[in-house]
Amino acid sequence: MIRLENLTKIYKLNGMTKMVADNITADFPTGVSVGLLGRNGAGKSSLLRMISGAMLPTSGRILSTGTISWPVGFSGSFNGELTGEQNCRFVARVYGVDTGEMRDFVEDFAELGDHFYLPFRTYSSGMRARLAFGVSMAVPFDTYLVDEVSAVGDASFKAKSKRVFNARMATSGALVVSHSLATLRGICDAGAVLEHGRLSYYHDLEDAIDAHMANMERAAAG
Repeated sequence: MIRLENLTKIYKLNGMTKMVADNITADFPTGVSVGLLGRNGAGKSSLLRMISGAMLPTSGRILSTGTISWPVGFSGSFNGELTGEQNCRFVARVYGVDTGEMRDFVEDFAELGDHFYLPFRTYSSGMRARLAFGVSMAVPFDTYLVDEVSAVGDASFKAKSKRVFNARMATSGALVVSHSLATLRGICDAGAVLEHGRLSYYHDLEDAIDAHMANMERAAAG
């Protein structure tokens, strides 16, 4: 379970204040995949970053009874001077995963060939995304954080990525941010809507989608 207790996040920029989390208290049950909905700029990515530990809240706290991933596919923490293989080994040691098993899994999954043993800084954006997604899937987390990740590569590689991700979801939960309702419907059971810093949790994803669409319509009507 992930529990948000009185979570508040306020941004201050050029004299302007924006609150993306307004004293939120909510629970995300273990083993449930939750679609996180909200209008552009509502703070969905900020909420995921706080849950991952990459961003500190202004106040409040986040508690968890299980392990939580970094945002799936995020490559910003890789060392550019290390090879793909060395980056894999480093992440494996940090998360207590067998280094050899992670190396073998990612090398097979990412399909980078000889580039797997070259510095990460030499990778194209597509190669970086494939390595990052592979590393994300190589660590068994209780909850995966997914922020608009789309698989790269040809149809065969995308199909393989979907199979691996679905296999992880069979034994784990997720918090998923996506503008694609089809993607959310394919992954998630429940939903949560972030609007004006307030979070509403729905046990049925379709109820969350209805609430989100109503917010969109009200905003469009002015």
